[in-house]
Amino acid sequence: MHAAIREMAAPGLPKNTLVAEIYRAGIEGADGHWGDYPAIVPMAPSGLDATTPHLTWDDRPLAPGEATFFEIAGVHRRYHCPQSRTLFLGEPAAHFRRAEEAVLAALRPGNTCGDVARAFNGWLNAAGFEKESRCGYSIGLSYPPDWGERTMSFRGDDMTVLEPGMVFHFMPALWLDDGGIEMTEPVLVTENGAERLCRTPTGLWVK
Repeated sequence: MHAAIREMAAPGLPKNTLVAEIYRAGIEGADGHWGDYPAIVPMAPSGLDATTPHLTWDDRPLAPGEATFFEIAGVHRRYHCPQSRTLFLGEPAAHFRRAEEAVLAALRPGNTCGDVARAFNGWLNAAGFEKESRCGYSIGLSYPPDWGERTMSFRGDDMTVLEPGMVFHFMPALWLDDGGIEMTEPVLVTENGAERLCRTPTGLWVK
């Protein structure tokens, strides 16, 4: 799905046309596995609309000089694998590059969800950014209206202990004054730390 976005996105392309291709790729499936419908529709805000999460799409053309983040999920038999990437058409401003560098964290078994949130927020603060919302949540088998399990969250006050086999959507998203940046990962907690579940190229996508 993200490969389809990266290949097809271009200035002037109506956003609903791109979302139709996202749906096609997701439902067609991959590696012999068919695609189920996601619990949340694709989210794809651009420019100032991307200063807030959870916005969908319209027929507005993609524009040069704007960032668009795509928060989507691959689904098979109701199991969700959400992931976000941010695409910038043109050369990103310096603060977008600084935000890209700030989106980092580490997960370890034995730590709590709160440990992850505090470590991540501390890193953001050191880089000159602030984030008040959670930076992740548990995922698995879901139905509309949400693909989150509504159990564990990476918040400072969540004392749930991480254990091998748990799966989370790690969401180090930032919403800036002139746009948003989302580069999120579905991760599996292992005996030694955490493992990315997807091979999607990381970082801010520039086209």
